[in-house]
Amino acid sequence: MISGFRKSLRSWATVLLLFIALVAIVVTGFGTGGFGGLGSLSGGGRSDGSDTLATIDGRALSASEVNDLVNRQFANLRQQQPTLDMASFLAQGAFEQTLDQLVTARAIELFGERQGLVASQTMIDREVVNIPAFRNLTGQFDQNVMREQLQAQNINEAAFRENVAQTLMRRQLLGPVVLGTRVPEAVAREYANLLLERRRGLIGAVPIQIVAQGIEPTDAEIAAFFRRNRIAFTRPERRVVKYALIGPEQVARAGQATEAEILAVYRNSPRSYGPRETRDIQSIVLPSRQAAQAFADRVRGGAGFVEAAAQAGFAAGDVSFPNQTRAQFEGVANREVAAAAFAAAQGAVVGPLRSELGYHVVRIERITATPARPLEAVRGEIAAAIEARKRIDALSALVSRIEDRIADGASFEEMARAEQLAIVTTPPITETGQPGGDDPFVMPAELRPLLRPAFEIDAEDPEPLVEQIVANQRFALLGIERVLPAAVPPLAEVRPEVRIALIRQRAGAQARAVADRIAARINAGTPPAQAFAEAQPRLPAPRAVDMRRLDISRSGQQVPRELIGLFSIPQGRARVIPAEGNAGWLVVYHQQRTPGDASATPQLIQQTRTQFAGEAGEELAQQFARAVELKSEVSRNQDAIRRARQQLGGGAPAAD
Repeated sequence: MISGFRKSLRSWATVLLLFIALVAIVVTGFGTGGFGGLGSLSGGGRSDGSDTLATIDGRALSASEVNDLVNRQFANLRQQQPTLDMASFLAQGAFEQTLDQLVTARAIELFGERQGLVASQTMIDREVVNIPAFRNLTGQFDQNVMREQLQAQNINEAAFRENVAQTLMRRQLLGPVVLGTRVPEAVAREYANLLLERRRGLIGAVPIQIVAQGIEPTDAEIAAFFRRNRIAFTRPERRVVKYALIGPEQVARAGQATEAEILAVYRNSPRSYGPRETRDIQSIVLPSRQAAQAFADRVRGGAGFVEAAAQAGFAAGDVSFPNQTRAQFEGVANREVAAAAFAAAQGAVVGPLRSELGYHVVRIERITATPARPLEAVRGEIAAAIEARKRIDALSALVSRIEDRIADGASFEEMARAEQLAIVTTPPITETGQPGGDDPFVMPAELRPLLRPAFEIDAEDPEPLVEQIVANQRFALLGIERVLPAAVPPLAEVRPEVRIALIRQRAGAQARAVADRIAARINAGTPPAQAFAEAQPRLPAPRAVDMRRLDISRSGQQVPRELIGLFSIPQGRARVIPAEGNAGWLVVYHQQRTPGDASATPQLIQQTRTQFAGEAGEELAQQFARAVELKSEVSRNQDAIRRARQQLGGGAPAAD
């Protein structure tokens, strides 16, 4: 996964998409790991100089900008690899590559400014309304949702729009470079011929497990192997974790809903229980008053709203808003437009009306009135909601009380006794929940989300803490009883593992020797089937392979090593390659090659041409971006870069 991250950062088409996608990623908080904020997209250059890592044409790039993006990528990867740590991540070059990418992006942005490129307000609005995070339950852009999302991430709307503008500028510069590349048909045809090339051959395995039979190392050999490879048998740090669940059981008697509470909710919730009106609305936003007035005149003159919208380039789904309340439609348009729409009669056409998005024309297609729901019909629903809220409030008060006691220095056991919580203590386990040695242990489901915070508790000062398991529903008082540091165990504890490792090492070497002898005999002229049949020990018969390169590329799965080998070996030759998972060795024999001819498949030539155009576009974009950076005045503060990286990684060394 880390290698995939490094590869993706080297793709300059990916870099372009990265900056566009980050707008939505930052807003939704996906992959931010709680860091939030605009971070690396914060506009750049606003630094007091104390944490400036580089300047590009006088514009500063701060450590916080780089760190935010590195943290975001790390948090995203750690969701897929829970055991990944920041030191390992940085050792793969994540910090250095992210810094380089941000320097280049800033250079491109400043280059665009010098060329007079701008992102108009209309372009920015169009980009904003297309961000999925800003859509409501009906799938439409909702300003209220946008503001809530920005507020949740502590992002100023003006700063957000500024970053959208910068992203659009980068897209204007790099987009045409990536998308406008053409590849000659002759080049695509030759590559398509290669895709249709067919190869026949044989693949035979020399499994370690077969060769390992009969290998019996002595006690002295096992001991010597252990001494040479002690580090390989190091047991990771283990901890005895203790926790006590905090949930609805502890607040089951939080209180029932009273008649007065039920009546108050009913009276104060007219939108939920009072008479309700919804409207099926057709609405379009056009850039000018003249265009909007012409559209409204056509509809008032008898033209269908959807048909008229289609002539303006809008689909039916773009202009149809069924079953809208006034509040919902305010999110689609704004307060003034919604007020006018809900004051109009069924069938009326309203507008043009001006908003920050443009000029609105609205048609009221249908009005649906729902009568009030009587109190007796909703009493149970209201009571259940009140009691659920009381339980949540009581649970929150309980958690706050425990956290206050932690701050006052109370021990784990004191708090558990005071709140009558049941304590669960694990055996020594690793950060992934595995027990040490042969201890039987089945990890409870509620323990899994507690593992990482349990291993983040300071071993020198193991203060307990409260961790949330399910939002507003279940928590856990968490602590550690003791820590068993990572160490090499005595040979007696790991002798079976050492013995197996020694046998596998010897069997691997012997299997390689057997495979080399088979390949050498085949290359000397012995028929492959005979070479395998006469090998010692007896091996499975080789399997026949007959396929095209195209069949491999269309499989949609990781291509096995032996098939890659088949298409890289000269005809009539055999080669030894390692089997997957260190399971042994494979002898791959290329028997016959049939050249491909794509002349009868013009669609394949076109597909290949399209694919090449994308790859060539990436190469040109890379060269363009590099040229822009070389023409820019870039200065890096190596001392600040080193300090920032060390601070981020806790002193982890820089990547080579």
